[in-house]
Amino acid sequence: MMRLRRYYPVLAAAALIVVLHLVLALLNATYYMTQITMSAYYALVVLGLCLLMGYAGQASLGHAGFFAIGGYASAVLTTYNLAPYKDTPLIARCQALGLTMQWQDIYGTEILSFSPWVACGAALLLTGLIALVIGASVIQLKGHYLAMATLGFGLIVYRIALGTPVLGRADGVSNVPSFHLLAGLEVNGRAPFRVQNYYIAWAVVLVAMVLALNLVHSRVGRAMRSIHENEEAAHSLGVNTYRYKLAVFILSALFAAVGGVLLTHYNGSIGPSEVTVMKSVRYVAIVAVGGMANLWGALVMGIVLNFLSLRGVFGSFDDAVFGAILIAIMIFAPQGLLRVPRLQQLTGLLRRNP
Repeated sequence: MMRLRRYYPVLAAAALIVVLHLVLALLNATYYMTQITMSAYYALVVLGLCLLMGYAGQASLGHAGFFAIGGYASAVLTTYNLAPYKDTPLIARCQALGLTMQWQDIYGTEILSFSPWVACGAALLLTGLIALVIGASVIQLKGHYLAMATLGFGLIVYRIALGTPVLGRADGVSNVPSFHLLAGLEVNGRAPFRVQNYYIAWAVVLVAMVLALNLVHSRVGRAMRSIHENEEAAHSLGVNTYRYKLAVFILSALFAAVGGVLLTHYNGSIGPSEVTVMKSVRYVAIVAVGGMANLWGALVMGIVLNFLSLRGVFGSFDDAVFGAILIAIMIFAPQGLLRVPRLQQLTGLLRRNP
């Protein structure tokens, strides 16, 4: 029974998602669902970063890079025209196995490319391998040294995206096809699919949340918390600190890559703006606001702040606002806005008096 209680907030969140849809439909404001859906995909990066920073105690300023790797890999594989090579043994075999798809671009040109499922699998595999290589090299660093190393990784990915012709350089990759999931379900941003994609995005987020909750309440989660509190003490007690930190680093990178893949197919494009340094700073700021070891706080803040940003509330001062938020949280509420003592007392009182 105690184990089931951890999933009550998930059920409550699912109910709230349905209520929000009904309210928006009643107000004839379903157009807000576009930004909410995009915010949900960005929230996947925040959840992964919360696991890494809040539970494993590892700071990263390069997770926008993993988001972009997932998005760019899927975009390139689903837009690169394989038609000139369709008679080669490899492509012919891929076609026979159903690994490719044929579709028309906006100009009516017939395109033969890899299917989004194949592209998604390849993107996650690529992201995992890169995270393994990067993590194995830098995960033993601590504090600002690790942050600077991951920042360097993010800058490398940005420059590659900006200077590689196949990645579209400054224009990015556009005309990315829809991601057909099941019969009648597909990830795309067209208005007729707005409600469907709203629920698809939230389903992915809630599954990610369940996975994260299971992880932090498992033996692995206890090991992660011990590393966060005192890595030397955890190591002396037999905890393989290197293995756990590397595993969480890779898992958080995969969370970011999933968000990148799905958002790329939803928007139909991806550009270098998704891998800038300020994107990584934004994710860190959101985790800090929600609370370093507060998955629900990080999720809520991720949705709210990204939604406000996408709606243009911060205007041209968007990056400045997130930078200011990060500074303010570090000074006045280092445990996170949702972990301020008075707010915790209020939530505790509400729990005792439902």
